[in-house]
Amino acid sequence: MEDGAKEMNVPAFRENRKLVALENGGLHNPSVLVFKSSWTANKKVKEIKSFNYPHTPVVHCPCNDEDIAFMTIAELGELIRTKKTTSHELTGIFLRRLKRYSTVLKSVVTFTEDLAYKQAKEADDLLEQGKYLGPLHGIPYGLKDIIAVPQYNTTWGSKTFKDQVIDMEAFAYKRLKSAGAVLVAKLVTGSLAYDDVWFGGRTRNPWNIEEFSTGSSAGPAASTSAGMVPFAIGSETAGSITYPAARCGVTALRPTFGTVARTGVMSISESLDKLGPFCRSAVDCAIVLDIIRGTDVGDPSSREIALEDPFHVDITKLTVGYLDSAEMEVVDVLSAKGVKLVPFKLNYTVASVQSILNITMDVDMLAHFDNWQRKGHDDEYEAQDQWPVELRRARLVPAVDYIQAQRTRGKLIREVQESFTVDAFIGNVTDWELVCLGNLIGMPIVVVPTGFKSIEHPPKDDTRRRTTVTTGIYAPPEHDHVALALAMAYQSVTDHHKQRPPVDDLGPNDNIHG
Repeated sequence: MEDGAKEMNVPAFRENRKLVALENGGLHNPSVLVFKSSWTANKKVKEIKSFNYPHTPVVHCPCNDEDIAFMTIAELGELIRTKKTTSHELTGIFLRRLKRYSTVLKSVVTFTEDLAYKQAKEADDLLEQGKYLGPLHGIPYGLKDIIAVPQYNTTWGSKTFKDQVIDMEAFAYKRLKSAGAVLVAKLVTGSLAYDDVWFGGRTRNPWNIEEFSTGSSAGPAASTSAGMVPFAIGSETAGSITYPAARCGVTALRPTFGTVARTGVMSISESLDKLGPFCRSAVDCAIVLDIIRGTDVGDPSSREIALEDPFHVDITKLTVGYLDSAEMEVVDVLSAKGVKLVPFKLNYTVASVQSILNITMDVDMLAHFDNWQRKGHDDEYEAQDQWPVELRRARLVPAVDYIQAQRTRGKLIREVQESFTVDAFIGNVTDWELVCLGNLIGMPIVVVPTGFKSIEHPPKDDTRRRTTVTTGIYAPPEHDHVALALAMAYQSVTDHHKQRPPVDDLGPNDNIHG
């Protein structure tokens, strides 16, 4: 066996590494083993139609920048469409806020100021010519810094790659650019898309700046929460949308796996990675999803998914389950809206959900950063208890057991599909078992702010710092529209998502300083 391995296996390993593993990040040479999250085999794709956005009532332009900064995409879009403001003016407002708060929150890697004003001018010029591109026309936004934009550094949050420029337009960036959106900043990703530690420090939570934001989409979550951008694009492999959205109190969508092509995006795991929006509301999430969804040849896992229009779902025909961990205010509000609510529990026999995710994520990540590890760059990594430990452990996972993990994953998916007897369910967004299960299956979730509670150990003289409370609305794969419709219904009669964090005003005599 040893002789055979030396003669046959080792030379093949070396040749394969030479062919595909010299470049880090997984941007090229995707695996031919493609995961599809659809629960309907050989489903014929319907015609892909854009969502029919609701009419925005008359919007008046506020007198101060602070009020403008916390307006929704729909409201800002109406101001631009009716020429009550310009993209150039909005771009200036959000760039000033980004520069003002980035030193406190550590949420920005790169300001794309020149590009932003160029794109804003193009948007304003088009409008003067009578050409309106839709609800994102002239709207500023930010991208997590694993998403490639030509002529700007794409650092992946890592000191190893902080000077890296990738001459590629990521699919999501191209979609947003074609919709007239204006890129104002590359926002923090945790180093190599792990947690909130990056080469510039650690990203903080605007609602309680003594805390950190958690999750690698730290910059998009914190920046959206603090009114530094109207929306941002983040990513999730295992909790990197749900955790920071929950901590920072913003509405966010982790879409069905495969909904948004990941071409031009650093890859952790080709069967787990997803891109999704952080926004002010579920309405905004639906608008952004409609623009960025789609397939691309550079991402074999991406699919054209014919989502129904979330703005035209009759929620009174839905049966929605709620877990023991659900925020009951959401249950009560949706029940009052005519939704049938029932107690619910997912039933499955697979006890290794969390380890399946770890094996899948770590081995896939190592394949994309094999050369990085072999050259000893993991010794430079910003948090030595994170990727360095996990990737060294991943080196010891036998190929056979990686495949067995994927087979068990298939069994899990079948069991969850059989027990998913409701149209959607409400539950905790940061429960690690649910995070792992949702990502292994590829199911969508909308993170919904539901209130606030006092921070632990508050100062004696009061503080405006708060701990945010959130819940998640989960739906089966390819039913993002159901989760969005339910979130929109809840937010139509509540205002938790409209609250502003106390970045400027922490309260009398609070000993925490920005």
